[in-house]
Amino acid sequence: MRSKKTLIKFIIFGVLAAALLAIGGALGLWKTDEIAGKLNFSWTTVARICIIIFATLFVENLLVFLLSLPKPENHRARTALALTSNVIKYAAAIVILCGVLAILSVDIGTILAGLGIVALIIGFGAESLIADIVTGLFILVDNQYNVGDIIEVGGFRGTVSDVGIRTTCLTDTGGNVKIINNSDMKNILNRSENASKAVADFYVPYETDLAKLEEKIPALLQEIYQQHTDVMKAAPVYLGLQELGASALTLRFVVEVGEKNIYSGARVLNHDLFLGFRKLGVECPFQQVDVHQK
Repeated sequence: MRSKKTLIKFIIFGVLAAALLAIGGALGLWKTDEIAGKLNFSWTTVARICIIIFATLFVENLLVFLLSLPKPENHRARTALALTSNVIKYAAAIVILCGVLAILSVDIGTILAGLGIVALIIGFGAESLIADIVTGLFILVDNQYNVGDIIEVGGFRGTVSDVGIRTTCLTDTGGNVKIINNSDMKNILNRSENASKAVADFYVPYETDLAKLEEKIPALLQEIYQQHTDVMKAAPVYLGLQELGASALTLRFVVEVGEKNIYSGARVLNHDLFLGFRKLGVECPFQQVDVHQK
């Protein structure tokens, strides 16, 4: 679907360009002789331009492809590869532009000097763009986060899927991708650097013999861990009686997991505690109302 849309865009731009050239030619706006004389234009020039464009694009795609082959587990290395690929794409565009101007015998130095003044003027109007780039460089130098880290910013929690010069892409557990300007990456909570623990609160009736139940809990937790070593890094831990509720006692359990399993770990623990307690003869309570009548 995306390739079809790209093809349609190219066709539309091609038709518009052809229409502009035809209208300009009919009105005599394009004086090809003068342009050819000034720009040293010929079919050889066209061939050289095509060669430098295709050669640069070939090298760019080759380098990006080679950089995509390694799959390092280190988040810092993955970030470096993603950023390098991003820089290569910008560099290729600059090489093509300068190469084409050089072939056309255009004084690049004069153009660059003029661009310096234009860039200064545009810089005042593109303050956010400059802020994005500068902030992106500081993020990379300070190693605040890397590709593969799980971070939370502005209430959005996701995995860093790409770090660019201007933007950072976060992907949540639902596959939704949020693109955030680097200048907006503030008050970041990097969950990958913290020990993650899933918490599960389990309710038991007041009639439960808590002392006998606590004697059986360690064996139950060890059994749960052996069944879910792919999610849990260690056996769950029973912290004790958390709360005396209106209709039940609240027992708290925690288990150490990877940050990506922070929610699935809690679900697994709740599920197995429910089944395990039922085997031990302990049922989950429900709210009850006692009515006293004289």
